[in-house]
Amino acid sequence: MNHANDMIAAGIQAVATASHITRTVQANLDAVITLTKDDRSPVTVADLAAQAIVALVLEECLPDPADRLVVGEEDAGTLKDESMSAVRNAVVSTVQQWRPNATEQDVLDAIDQCDHDGSANGYWTLDPIDGTKGFLRNQQYAIALGRIEDGQVIHGVMGCPALPVSQDARLDIPDTRGVLYAASRGEGAWEFEGCDPAAERLGIRSRPLQEERLLQFCGSVEKAHSNRSDADRIAEHLGDVGDPVRIDSQCKYALVARGQADAYLRLPTRKGYVEKIWDHAAGSIIAQEAGVIVTDIHGNPLDFSHGAGLKENRGVIAAIPSLHERLIATIEELEVGAVETA
Repeated sequence: MNHANDMIAAGIQAVATASHITRTVQANLDAVITLTKDDRSPVTVADLAAQAIVALVLEECLPDPADRLVVGEEDAGTLKDESMSAVRNAVVSTVQQWRPNATEQDVLDAIDQCDHDGSANGYWTLDPIDGTKGFLRNQQYAIALGRIEDGQVIHGVMGCPALPVSQDARLDIPDTRGVLYAASRGEGAWEFEGCDPAAERLGIRSRPLQEERLLQFCGSVEKAHSNRSDADRIAEHLGDVGDPVRIDSQCKYALVARGQADAYLRLPTRKGYVEKIWDHAAGSIIAQEAGVIVTDIHGNPLDFSHGAGLKENRGVIAAIPSLHERLIATIEELEVGAVETA
């Protein structure tokens, strides 16, 4: 196995393991809340346990420390406070479901290993629970892990533990098996049913434009994540656009990549906001390798060479090729993002 294969295999194993653990937490939300006396604690437990698991699996699979640097969203700082002892114990016990011999210190150290600043030529970026409110609603969320080298995303793995593999199934009802997606630059994008790396690897491809059907966009459930009024203006200008698919997390990239939707629009909501690399690295390469064009709202490629933020980009547009150019032209014509909201 060559180095690139080692990397994507490690990423798949890490995300698959985290997917199974977080699904267990989501299936037992009430029990975690009872244990910790905090309505938001289940997502904290799943978030930190997933980050620890990803770090530990990468450490197991990749012997060179330079190959397992991670720019992560979380740290273990708050867990060390005595007031967080119940949550800390829940995180540790969750990790121990996979690794029984892990100590509390092992878990805290693993969480804090994901503290790279993005200055190296190569590193991973991780969002251990993307879509926290979806997770708490017992709906959609994702574990998203991307590998960045020399400012480009070259590998991406995304676990969608509650996403139905069937495109006809309702998205607001969590599936009990989920789906895992993976991609390597130039090698295509794949789907693994059940978030199982041993399952048959199926190639995915975005769908072509068809005049006889309405266009369908993916949008965020949370209003703060994208400017809905601008999305409505764009849809009205284009015409023949159906009701949007509202779904949490980078699962939106997967829906476009696997041919269930035509575009994902993440439009600027406020002045000065900078998208984070962990919110787009994994999803963007999976979509691109499935034939989707991914840029910012001005048509510029996403620039992952500036540490944790996409500082040179505004918003994100992921769309099938025959639609992407029309979207960018419409955004320019309507001056979407030209006047920032304070």
